[in-house]
Amino acid sequence: MLRVPITAARRLALQAQRLHGPAPRARPGRDDILETARALRCLQIDPTSAVARSHLLVVFSRLGPFDDTILEKLVYEDRTLFEYWAHEASLVLAEDLPLHRYEMRTWPRGDGVVRRRMRQWWDMNEEFRAYILARLRADGPLPLRALEDRSVAPWLSTGWTDQRNVSRMLDFMWVRGHVGIRGRDGNQRLWDLMERCLPPDPPAEELDPSEVTRRGALLALKALGVARRPHINAHFTRGRYPTLAHTLEDLHRESAIEQVRIEGLKGEWWVRAEDVETLQSLNGDWRGRTALLSPFDNLLCDRTRTEELFGFSHRLEIYTPQAKRRWGYFVLPILHRDRLIGRADLRIDRRSQRLVAPAIHREDGAPKGKAIAKAIRRELERLATWQGARDLELQAVPAAWPL
Repeated sequence: MLRVPITAARRLALQAQRLHGPAPRARPGRDDILETARALRCLQIDPTSAVARSHLLVVFSRLGPFDDTILEKLVYEDRTLFEYWAHEASLVLAEDLPLHRYEMRTWPRGDGVVRRRMRQWWDMNEEFRAYILARLRADGPLPLRALEDRSVAPWLSTGWTDQRNVSRMLDFMWVRGHVGIRGRDGNQRLWDLMERCLPPDPPAEELDPSEVTRRGALLALKALGVARRPHINAHFTRGRYPTLAHTLEDLHRESAIEQVRIEGLKGEWWVRAEDVETLQSLNGDWRGRTALLSPFDNLLCDRTRTEELFGFSHRLEIYTPQAKRRWGYFVLPILHRDRLIGRADLRIDRRSQRLVAPAIHREDGAPKGKAIAKAIRRELERLATWQGARDLELQAVPAAWPL
């Protein structure tokens, strides 16, 4: 079995994620942004914008300052990408529609209490669904507030969705592929029929579960570089690999993927056969980069894998009471070469046009010195400039990093 040091595995993961080498100097265009989306397969959307929306930060980390209207056009005009549920609410590729149709056909799966209640609420509200479709067909795209609540019974929950009946039904119909998001008014979604959110001639394939798993697993593994089976299952089309164990065995027999042992790590890891030669070459000289990563970045979205492969414990504290936060509200992990070396708690003060860092944190054992500090500051300045800020305010920095 192939055996490699953990350094090589990390570097392949970073190359797969387009986080290696120097940041591009040229202003990225449409093709650069689309190629990044194809490498990652999905860009997670989150409403938090303390600095910038997460999907924009993900592209910025790979390509540097870019015109976000180009990405917006790809989604809402060209419809090469569309909003759908991948490992979370995301921008996904229209060419992957055959994979996403599996979720549209089968959701909600399972016999758990919540899934049964979802199906029951869906079935009892057939007329409510028909009303929404009729309104959107006649008048879409529409914001949520333009639609009446015609549910026959409220959606009950102990969480934030309790009795938000229109919102909940739209989300159900979105996952089922009946409606989609045609545009945005700020953070507010504009709903329409799903077919109007897709290209005029979308892929028509209907795949069986084994082919859904095969294609999805290979794409997930391409984006991850190296991964164990749970990592693949948690990535891209999260939890939608119905035959994953058997499919990985089949792919191995066909020599499409290979097993790899990573020194110091437990478990059975996989790599695509076409990446084996690259993986074996990555323990020598290697050009990394310094980058600020969205807390929802594709490299970090599987927290278990992040801890296993990078030794970095990644926890979101956005919903943690301020007094209990260890790192801060909107914390961007700091990548330097092949390590995650720190965290930057950041926010943009739009009024004063300033990027504010209440705290920069250094990981134990992270490299020290002026060169690291210079690289981090350069990334902070690039981020600030991209977001229209003219100044930095660094309130607390490590003594080892004279920023």
